[in-house]
Amino acid sequence: MFRGRIAALLVLLAALLLVAPGAAAAKQRPKPRPAFPVTIKAENGNVTITKRPTRIVSLSPTTTEDLYAVGAGRQVVAVDELSNYPARAPQTKLSGYTPNVEAIAGYRPDLVIVRSEAGVAQLRRLGITVLQLKEAGDLAQAYGQVLQVGRATGHTKQAAAVVRWMRKQITAELRSVQGRARQLSVYHELTTDFYSATSATFIGRVYKLLGLRNIADEATAAGPYPQLSAEFIVSSNPDVIVLADSKCCAQNLTTVAARPGWSTIDAVRNRHVVAMDDDIASRWGPRIVAFVRAVAAQVRRIG
Repeated sequence: MFRGRIAALLVLLAALLLVAPGAAAAKQRPKPRPAFPVTIKAENGNVTITKRPTRIVSLSPTTTEDLYAVGAGRQVVAVDELSNYPARAPQTKLSGYTPNVEAIAGYRPDLVIVRSEAGVAQLRRLGITVLQLKEAGDLAQAYGQVLQVGRATGHTKQAAAVVRWMRKQITAELRSVQGRARQLSVYHELTTDFYSATSATFIGRVYKLLGLRNIADEATAAGPYPQLSAEFIVSSNPDVIVLADSKCCAQNLTTVAARPGWSTIDAVRNRHVVAMDDDIASRWGPRIVAFVRAVAAQVRRIG
């Protein structure tokens, strides 16, 4: 009987020794940091969001795309009139350029995300938390905004995954066009009256990463979005033409080739004309991957 008690005590002691390290480790394991409150460094200063927002109003098409990309779509109650993607976004008549503060407040938002400063002060006076995220200047800022939207909505991990995916896809496309013997030129068309974008713009910096020479850079004195002349474009003879007015103005290779003198341009003769969805070409959210992919494909075709 005595030996049996000793054996039982030894078994109990061994079990305690096995459990003790795990228990100690559990006590030492740091608790995960709560997602809220969180402070976001935005264009309108440091914005503190005290709890996970459940009634978000987005007045920026790019931010709307970011919200749905990071998994915050169910928290969105209204988006502006230009936020047409994704299709399930609750599009309204709200304007991001001339915001109607009373109409916005009618949605009882606990977070409003805007692009411009219009209406920010009035919304804040109503006690509404406002996050201003201006147009990204480059890809790094575009990635940063996705992460900011993720933190602001409680989707930090999902936002990080989106950015990793964007980086991976874009890096692969940029590598695919490296090492060219001759630098190619590009003309980016915003409107049918030949407004374009220089390398001082977000989209212009994307072209630079792709190794393209932007013909609009010769008109930088007119600002980041200069109006070029048809004669200048024809004489510049770009290798690639990107039409960011394909949806608004039904522009494509056929319509461009029909313009006086344009059929002589290398990009037109060799069919290196990209009719890009206007929205994709004007936003800096996750769909910028599609833009980079389309332009890189044309560059590879030239060889």
